[in-house]
Amino acid sequence: MEFATDTALTFRDATDADVDALVALIESAYRGDSSRVGWTTEADILQGQRTDPEGVREVVASPGSRLLTVERDGRIVACCQLEHRGAYAYFGMFAVSPALQGAGLGKTIIAEAERQARETWGVREMHMTVISVREDLIAWYERRGYRRTGETSPFPYGDERFGVPLRDDLEFELLVKELA
Repeated sequence: MEFATDTALTFRDATDADVDALVALIESAYRGDSSRVGWTTEADILQGQRTDPEGVREVVASPGSRLLTVERDGRIVACCQLEHRGAYAYFGMFAVSPALQGAGLGKTIIAEAERQARETWGVREMHMTVISVREDLIAWYERRGYRRTGETSPFPYGDERFGVPLRDDLEFELLVKELA
């Protein structure tokens, strides 16, 4: 499926052909020195990988899941996972090219993801988990209408597929938004 919401951005579902480019985008937004260009970096709390080709392929192939891919001028600049989980949709794997962060692109993408989840699956809520120490990122989501629930789940310490923690207090917090 392809969706053009304005002349600059094209939204479409990822395919297997996009996997390598999507892994590179996600890694660049969250890990290593390249991620420090943007503000979403996790480089101060996690080293190692954020995802891998197998993980991205799994999202692309999973029934009830979509990896929404955002292109500008034919180049992938952002992505996010949408997964239908009954009464709500799960939002994850959100990445915007570090060089394009801070210019409103993220707001546009999350609004489109919410619209598509609501229209495609008829869900009334969007859920996501964010590392609880990422106060700046949580505040950004709160400005988009998400609320902190106080519900937490443990960080997968020891599973390097999710990175190598640089601190011992990491956990995920559930954020929820009512969709109109």
